[in-house]
Amino acid sequence: MLSIGLALTACDLPVPGQGPPPSLYRLTPKSTFSKDLPTVAWQLVLEVPVADAGLSTTRVALQKTPTQLEYYARSSWTDRAPLMVQTLMIESFENSHRIVSVGRESVGLRADFILKSELREFQAEYFPGPLPSVRVVINAKLVQLPRRIIIGSQSFESVAPAKADTMSDVISAYDEALGSVLKHLVEWTLITGQQAAKGG
Repeated sequence: MLSIGLALTACDLPVPGQGPPPSLYRLTPKSTFSKDLPTVAWQLVLEVPVADAGLSTTRVALQKTPTQLEYYARSSWTDRAPLMVQTLMIESFENSHRIVSVGRESVGLRADFILKSELREFQAEYFPGPLPSVRVVINAKLVQLPRRIIIGSQSFESVAPAKADTMSDVISAYDEALGSVLKHLVEWTLITGQQAAKGG
Protein backbone atom coordinates (compact mmCIF):
# COMPACT_ATOMS: atom_id res chain seq x y z
CA MET A 1 0.00 0.00 0.00
CA LEU A 2 2.89 2.32 0.74
CA SER A 3 4.21 2.11 -2.83
CA ILE A 4 0.75 2.92 -4.22
CA GLY A 5 0.47 5.94 -1.96
CA LEU A 6 3.86 7.23 -3.09
CA ALA A 7 2.87 6.79 -6.73
CA LEU A 8 -0.33 8.75 -6.23
CA THR A 9 1.56 11.53 -4.43
CA ALA A 10 4.07 11.77 -7.28
CA CYS A 11 1.25 12.11 -9.83
CA ASP A 12 -0.07 15.11 -7.92
CA LEU A 13 3.21 17.02 -8.17
CA PRO A 14 3.47 19.76 -10.83
CA VAL A 15 5.28 18.68 -13.98
CA PRO A 16 8.17 20.99 -14.96
CA GLY A 17 7.41 23.01 -18.09
CA GLN A 18 3.64 22.76 -17.74
CA GLY A 19 1.47 25.79 -17.13
CA PRO A 20 -0.95 28.01 -18.99
CA PRO A 21 -0.35 27.87 -22.77
CA PRO A 22 1.10 30.99 -24.41
CA SER A 23 -1.21 33.48 -26.05
CA LEU A 24 -0.71 33.37 -29.82
CA TYR A 25 -0.73 36.54 -31.91
CA ARG A 26 -0.72 37.33 -35.61
CA LEU A 27 -0.53 40.61 -37.50
CA THR A 28 -2.51 41.80 -40.51
CA PRO A 29 -1.46 42.59 -44.10
CA LYS A 30 -1.78 46.04 -45.60
CA SER A 31 -4.81 46.62 -47.83
CA THR A 32 -4.82 50.36 -48.63
CA PHE A 33 -2.33 51.94 -51.02
CA SER A 34 -1.85 55.07 -53.12
CA LYS A 35 -4.31 55.26 -56.00
CA ASP A 36 -1.63 56.24 -58.52
CA LEU A 37 0.41 53.02 -58.18
CA PRO A 38 1.32 51.41 -61.51
CA THR A 39 -0.32 48.14 -62.55
CA VAL A 40 2.53 45.81 -63.51
CA ALA A 41 2.66 42.76 -65.77
CA TRP A 42 5.80 41.22 -64.28
CA GLN A 43 6.14 38.51 -61.64
CA LEU A 44 7.79 38.81 -58.24
CA VAL A 45 9.11 36.31 -55.72
CA LEU A 46 9.96 37.11 -52.13
CA GLU A 47 12.72 35.49 -50.14
CA VAL A 48 12.27 34.91 -46.41
CA PRO A 49 13.60 38.02 -44.66
CA VAL A 50 17.00 37.59 -43.06
CA ALA A 51 17.04 38.27 -39.31
CA ASP A 52 19.44 37.74 -36.46
CA ALA A 53 18.81 34.93 -34.01
CA GLY A 54 17.18 37.22 -31.47
CA LEU A 55 14.39 38.13 -33.89
CA SER A 56 14.18 34.85 -35.84
CA THR A 57 11.84 33.33 -33.29
CA THR A 58 8.17 32.98 -32.43
CA ARG A 59 8.71 34.97 -29.23
CA VAL A 60 7.55 38.60 -29.02
CA ALA A 61 10.63 40.74 -28.46
CA LEU A 62 11.07 43.75 -26.19
CA GLN A 63 13.94 45.99 -25.15
CA LYS A 64 14.22 47.85 -21.87
CA THR A 65 17.64 49.19 -22.87
CA PRO A 66 19.25 49.62 -26.30
CA THR A 67 21.65 46.72 -25.63
CA GLN A 68 19.39 44.08 -24.05
CA LEU A 69 16.80 41.94 -25.85
CA GLU A 70 14.07 40.21 -23.84
CA TYR A 71 10.71 38.55 -24.58
CA TYR A 72 7.20 38.85 -23.26
CA ALA A 73 6.20 35.93 -21.04
CA ARG A 74 3.59 33.46 -22.35
CA SER A 75 3.17 35.36 -25.63
CA SER A 76 4.17 34.13 -29.08
CA TRP A 77 3.67 34.82 -32.76
CA THR A 78 1.90 32.12 -34.76
CA ASP A 79 5.13 31.61 -36.75
CA ARG A 80 8.75 32.70 -36.63
CA ALA A 81 8.82 36.46 -37.16
CA PRO A 82 10.62 36.38 -40.57
CA LEU A 83 8.17 33.79 -41.95
CA MET A 84 5.19 35.72 -40.62
CA VAL A 85 6.49 38.94 -42.18
CA GLN A 86 7.10 37.20 -45.52
CA THR A 87 3.49 35.96 -45.56
CA LEU A 88 2.20 39.44 -44.75
CA MET A 89 4.36 40.93 -47.51
CA ILE A 90 2.88 38.53 -50.08
CA GLU A 91 -0.67 39.20 -48.90
CA SER A 92 -0.06 42.96 -49.02
CA PHE A 93 1.18 42.76 -52.62
CA GLU A 94 -1.89 40.71 -53.51
CA ASN A 95 -4.15 43.23 -51.76
CA SER A 96 -2.75 46.02 -53.93
CA HIS A 97 -4.32 44.35 -57.03
CA ARG A 98 -1.49 45.90 -59.06
CA ILE A 99 0.73 42.89 -59.78
CA VAL A 100 0.05 39.88 -61.98
CA SER A 101 1.79 37.31 -59.78
CA VAL A 102 3.66 37.26 -56.47
CA GLY A 103 4.79 34.32 -54.34
CA ARG A 104 7.45 32.71 -52.20
CA GLU A 105 10.78 31.77 -53.75
CA SER A 106 10.21 28.15 -52.67
CA VAL A 107 7.19 27.68 -54.97
CA GLY A 108 9.40 27.82 -58.09
CA LEU A 109 7.60 30.76 -59.71
CA ARG A 110 9.30 31.97 -62.88
CA ALA A 111 9.94 35.52 -61.78
CA ASP A 112 11.14 38.76 -63.32
CA PHE A 113 12.26 40.17 -59.95
CA ILE A 114 13.33 38.87 -56.54
CA LEU A 115 12.75 40.92 -53.41
CA LYS A 116 15.45 40.27 -50.82
CA SER A 117 14.88 41.72 -47.38
CA GLU A 118 16.32 41.94 -43.89
CA LEU A 119 14.24 42.31 -40.74
CA ARG A 120 16.53 44.59 -38.75
CA GLU A 121 14.22 45.81 -35.97
CA PHE A 122 11.06 44.13 -34.71
CA GLN A 123 10.63 44.84 -31.01
CA ALA A 124 8.78 46.91 -28.41
CA GLU A 125 11.07 49.49 -26.80
CA TYR A 126 10.64 50.76 -23.24
CA PHE A 127 13.13 53.61 -23.48
CA PRO A 128 13.16 56.50 -22.87
CA GLY A 129 9.55 56.59 -21.58
CA PRO A 130 7.46 54.28 -19.39
CA LEU A 131 5.14 53.19 -22.23
CA PRO A 132 6.53 51.00 -25.02
CA SER A 133 6.80 51.92 -28.68
CA VAL A 134 7.17 49.29 -31.37
CA ARG A 135 9.96 49.78 -33.89
CA VAL A 136 9.98 47.93 -37.23
CA VAL A 137 12.81 48.31 -39.75
CA ILE A 138 13.05 46.33 -42.99
CA ASN A 139 15.79 46.80 -45.57
CA ALA A 140 14.81 45.69 -49.07
CA LYS A 141 16.79 45.02 -52.23
CA LEU A 142 15.03 44.47 -55.57
CA VAL A 143 16.94 42.17 -57.92
CA GLN A 144 16.15 41.97 -61.63
CA LEU A 145 16.35 38.61 -63.40
CA PRO A 146 17.98 37.00 -65.27
CA ARG A 147 20.90 39.42 -64.86
CA ARG A 148 20.58 39.26 -61.04
CA ILE A 149 21.53 42.90 -60.57
CA ILE A 150 20.26 45.05 -57.72
CA ILE A 151 18.14 47.80 -59.24
CA GLY A 152 17.14 49.40 -55.94
CA SER A 153 17.80 49.30 -52.22
CA GLN A 154 15.78 51.03 -49.53
CA SER A 155 15.18 50.87 -45.78
CA PHE A 156 11.71 51.30 -44.35
CA GLU A 157 11.15 52.25 -40.71
CA SER A 158 8.13 52.94 -38.56
CA VAL A 159 7.65 53.53 -34.83
CA ALA A 160 4.20 53.18 -33.25
CA PRO A 161 3.54 54.01 -29.59
CA ALA A 162 1.39 51.64 -27.55
CA LYS A 163 -1.58 53.29 -25.84
CA ALA A 164 -0.94 51.31 -22.66
CA ASP A 165 1.50 48.73 -21.33
CA THR A 166 -0.81 45.80 -22.01
CA MET A 167 -0.22 42.93 -24.41
CA SER A 168 -3.20 43.82 -26.58
CA ASP A 169 -2.00 47.41 -26.94
CA VAL A 170 1.56 46.29 -27.71
CA ILE A 171 0.30 43.93 -30.43
CA SER A 172 -1.81 46.75 -31.88
CA ALA A 173 1.32 48.90 -32.01
CA TYR A 174 3.18 46.07 -33.77
CA ASP A 175 0.36 45.90 -36.33
CA GLU A 176 0.42 49.65 -36.92
CA ALA A 177 4.21 49.86 -37.28
CA LEU A 178 4.50 46.85 -39.58
CA GLY A 179 1.50 48.04 -41.62
CA SER A 180 3.21 51.35 -42.34
CA VAL A 181 6.40 49.57 -43.40
CA LEU A 182 4.49 47.14 -45.64
CA LYS A 183 2.62 49.98 -47.37
CA HIS A 184 5.79 51.83 -48.30
CA LEU A 185 7.63 48.60 -49.18
CA VAL A 186 4.93 47.49 -51.63
CA GLU A 187 4.65 50.91 -53.24
CA TRP A 188 8.43 51.30 -53.61
CA THR A 189 8.79 47.82 -55.11
CA LEU A 190 6.05 48.34 -57.71
CA ILE A 191 7.38 51.74 -58.77
CA THR A 192 11.05 50.69 -58.83
CA GLY A 193 10.35 47.44 -60.65
CA GLN A 194 8.15 49.11 -63.24
CA GLN A 195 10.80 51.71 -64.01
CA ALA A 196 13.34 48.93 -64.56
CA ALA A 197 10.92 46.88 -66.65
CA LYS A 198 10.41 49.87 -68.94
CA GLY A 199 14.15 50.42 -69.17
CA GLY A 200 14.00 53.61 -67.16
